[in-house]
Amino acid sequence: MEQVYIKVTGLEGRDRLDKVISNEQGDTSRSQVQQWIKEQRVKVNGNIVKANYKCTDGDEIIIEIPEPEPLEVIAESMVLDIIYEDEDLLVVNKPRGMVVHPAPGHMTGTLVNGLMAHCQDLSGINGVLRPGIVHRIDKDTTGLLVVAKNDHAHQHLGQQMKDKSTTRKYEAIVHGVIPHNKGTVDAPIGRDAQDRQKMAVTDKNSKDAVTHFNVLERFNAYTFVECILETGRTHQIRVHMNYIEYPVAGDPKYGPKKTLPISGQALHAKTLGFIHPRTEEEMEFTSDLPEDMTTLLDDLRRNEA
Repeated sequence: MEQVYIKVTGLEGRDRLDKVISNEQGDTSRSQVQQWIKEQRVKVNGNIVKANYKCTDGDEIIIEIPEPEPLEVIAESMVLDIIYEDEDLLVVNKPRGMVVHPAPGHMTGTLVNGLMAHCQDLSGINGVLRPGIVHRIDKDTTGLLVVAKNDHAHQHLGQQMKDKSTTRKYEAIVHGVIPHNKGTVDAPIGRDAQDRQKMAVTDKNSKDAVTHFNVLERFNAYTFVECILETGRTHQIRVHMNYIEYPVAGDPKYGPKKTLPISGQALHAKTLGFIHPRTEEEMEFTSDLPEDMTTLLDDLRRNEA
């Protein structure tokens, strides 16, 4: 059993205990925190309290987190678009609608399930649910990601991500007509205080996030852009483009409801570059836009004629 200690600081006034804990434990849902409180696994200043307890600065919280139930990821045979593979890594082109790795309640049909059927030698750094996964792209974002086959490759690639030395270029169709040809969004991203399922530009519990963009093509009400990641925060491009009021078309979480006919955000991880962890060779891969985005662009061009 793991014991977590939190000292409450930086509150303006008072805030609910479950909200404070879920903000501090970034990957923990509020419902999970409420379950811990219900099971009396949470104490504030040495006392058992309820979820609606209002925290204040200086409160000391101790959480006894139970050991996770053992989970087994099942290998599933599926067609994967692998564009490069060697003894250390592989680069895969992920389709729209595919989740990258399993999570409780969603244990099958993910990229990891398919990878485990394709090869048994995936790195174990990220544990049983995320073997080999160095970085992720969202379920309805298409495109490239690199997968590590051993721990050395995983650590090497992970350090490159941390050092911001990888190349990650995306293409997107966004709402609105961007008047300038290029720009940079430098705005920290953290969990949305109003909706735990969303991220937002915020100064609270956030991390630096930088996205560069170039305009590729303009239409009457949309712009086709290239976005270059300097950092890799959750939902970064989607949050940043919405923040500057050019949300990604089709984005169900950050964009307008009435949008272009596409199932999910019109966002594609087109280019991925890194130094090979064994040969130290510079490698760069590109993938074509998915058919649904190509169709959208063709339709927008025809409407312009």
